[in-house]
Amino acid sequence: MKKSKSIPMHHIFACSESTGHTVDLAAKVALAQFSNVESEIHLRSEVCCFEAIDEIVGEAKKCKGLIIHSFVKHEFSEHIFYQGRNHNVEVINLLGPILNRFSNFLGRSPAEKPGLFSQLNRGYFRRIETTEYAIKHDDGANVEGLIDAELILLGVSRTFKTPLSIYLAFRGWMVANVPIVLDMPLPKILKEIPPERIICLKTNATALSRLRNVRNRQLQGAAEKYASYDYVKRDVNYANFLYSQNPQWSVARVTARPIEEIARNIISIYRKNKQQTDKSPKMVSIDPVDHDSEIEDAFGEIME
Repeated sequence: MKKSKSIPMHHIFACSESTGHTVDLAAKVALAQFSNVESEIHLRSEVCCFEAIDEIVGEAKKCKGLIIHSFVKHEFSEHIFYQGRNHNVEVINLLGPILNRFSNFLGRSPAEKPGLFSQLNRGYFRRIETTEYAIKHDDGANVEGLIDAELILLGVSRTFKTPLSIYLAFRGWMVANVPIVLDMPLPKILKEIPPERIICLKTNATALSRLRNVRNRQLQGAAEKYASYDYVKRDVNYANFLYSQNPQWSVARVTARPIEEIARNIISIYRKNKQQTDKSPKMVSIDPVDHDSEIEDAFGEIME
């Protein structure tokens, strides 16, 4: 009986200054094109010095392996090339030819900063996480999770709580929103949350009534009471009462302002409050509740 020859193991060393995801994937894609081959990929990520490169070349030499790398730093790419040549180890530069071609085409030199693509990926997954959080904690849902929010928006109905939450979430903020309902207390957990995270959305009864009437028409008159000026006035007064009971919270005026502008103001409020909190144990509100409309309008101008 004829003995079958054992298939030799081929060792591939995938190296990167960053996570190594790119070079690891490239090696796997290439290997997928070869059948009946035994191979093992050894990922070497976060390579940050010449000594580490020398060690990888030594490992590859011992097992007659191949090195593929995605170094973007020229000195690392050059060092591993010459070390591979000196020790008779095959070295593949994954990004070098691409960067050279792009450099010629764009007329610019590459930044040579490892991990830039991973940073973009982190931003993408952060937006997914914050958007999921905003949806899960919309309109007072899952109040037990408010402790994890970076920003909590309070406001009566039709003060743009949900669109602001989603807009800010897409910019990477963990945002929840809690509705203010006439004669109903706010969740007790708000008292446990650092006050710089809580933003009170404020408007006036006239503007809010107009918005609610638009909604009422969309519902074919099913929300007539909800849109009436007298009911809206009671809603707004109750919200102002709750805000006045918590002067440590800040106020953002939303009347006749686009979402983008309100969001910028909210972020500015939070950052300034956070700075003040870090400097002093006592919270200083940027915009203490004041029912004088001139002061409220001045707040908007200051924040812009």
